[in-house]
Amino acid sequence: MEEKKRSSFTGKIGFVLAAAGSAIGLGNLWRFPYLAAKYGGGTFLLVYIILAVTFGFALMVAEIAIGRKTGLSAIGAFKKLNKKWAFLGVLTSLVPIIIFPYYSVIGGWGTKYIAQYATGGAAQAADPNFFNQYIAQPIEPVFWFVLFIAITFVIVLLGVEKGVEKASKFMMPVLAVLSVIIAIFTVTMPGSLEGVLYYITPDFSNFSGTTILAAVGQLFYSMSLAMGIMITYGSYMKKDVHIESSVHQIELCDTGFALIAGLMIVPAFYVFSGGNASEMNAGPGLMFQTLPQVFERMSGGIPWLSNVIGCIFFVLVFFAALTSSISLMETIVSILCDKLKLTRLKACILVGIGALVIGLPSCLGFSIWSGVTFLGSMTILDFFDFLSNSVLMPIVAFLTCIFVGYVIGVKSIADEVGLNGKFKLKKLFNVMIKYIAPLCLVSILVSSVLDGLGIFDI
Repeated sequence: MEEKKRSSFTGKIGFVLAAAGSAIGLGNLWRFPYLAAKYGGGTFLLVYIILAVTFGFALMVAEIAIGRKTGLSAIGAFKKLNKKWAFLGVLTSLVPIIIFPYYSVIGGWGTKYIAQYATGGAAQAADPNFFNQYIAQPIEPVFWFVLFIAITFVIVLLGVEKGVEKASKFMMPVLAVLSVIIAIFTVTMPGSLEGVLYYITPDFSNFSGTTILAAVGQLFYSMSLAMGIMITYGSYMKKDVHIESSVHQIELCDTGFALIAGLMIVPAFYVFSGGNASEMNAGPGLMFQTLPQVFERMSGGIPWLSNVIGCIFFVLVFFAALTSSISLMETIVSILCDKLKLTRLKACILVGIGALVIGLPSCLGFSIWSGVTFLGSMTILDFFDFLSNSVLMPIVAFLTCIFVGYVIGVKSIADEVGLNGKFKLKKLFNVMIKYIAPLCLVSILVSSVLDGLGIFDI
């Protein structure tokens, strides 16, 4: 029987928007502004941009090229290139399997907040206790969690071209417009200019090795590396699309959104906190507790304006979460289709059910299962996040560098990149993959684990 032709993106624009959508996620919104505020504003931005065009570039090129060269998702791709390294494909595949369920829990929180602001509930959302009281409920968070997975399921079920690509082509421009609207509103607030200057002005007194580690870590998590996503999307990439230029465009989208996210959040927090933006927290607390209070302050006590600001922002949060969840689910579905020869429908149903089962403990980890903790005080969700982001992803990325640099050889990847145009940064790619990136990744692994255990603070 003739093998069914593999799905593909229609062209470069579809690929870039889908890959950029995957890269642009909640980390851009709740971690990047925090790190920029903590590590000297413009200093952190400068370090981040330099690392994006070197470290991030090399890793993304490698993953996309592996996918396109083999035409397979992670498990099949590594096995095809070297059977002894099939384990790396399995290890890579574990990352989205762990992340997708708990990420959908957070996506559900964002969906809830859209409804909250759309129904005029800005004042309640601004209550510092609202978020904790909400996630402590056993029923409602589950509803929004299931709804978020259902939306992701429908889009992925429609396929690469009609689902993933079409959704990305719609959501990415909307993301861009909404983020610019909020950023303009923020930077034009009375007193926000000082916050803008705080954000973009380099302060080298805060520069240290920790700054570099924080920037590398953020870049690593932000660009959807070591999750099998870029390998999967690379396998859908047509041979006439130039990998190098595509990666530059993805980086531009991701970095641009991260910078705008900082302009949305840092000046607003600066005004709200009376000039103490360096004390900004990271994670869900920033997005679901602090920012609703900021929106209430920004509106000048006008209820309808607070509801509009909050609704626009959380629609942006929803789209950022959804573009990433689509890529996570698509990666798992692609693996099942490649490995088990399942139809897309059967693979989607299996992944959807699996995500519900695995994600439910994370959803209930703040209510009926709040007593279940790991490594001291980690909630179930925090533990899954620590396991995937702090442990597995750095290991996978390190092994990928070793695989490309010393097993199949950088020439194999360079030849794939150069199929339809000169690989201009080939020398940089070789040096980064073989020498610099592995050292950076070992540093990330050690520092992230120590940070997760509360021994070292990033």
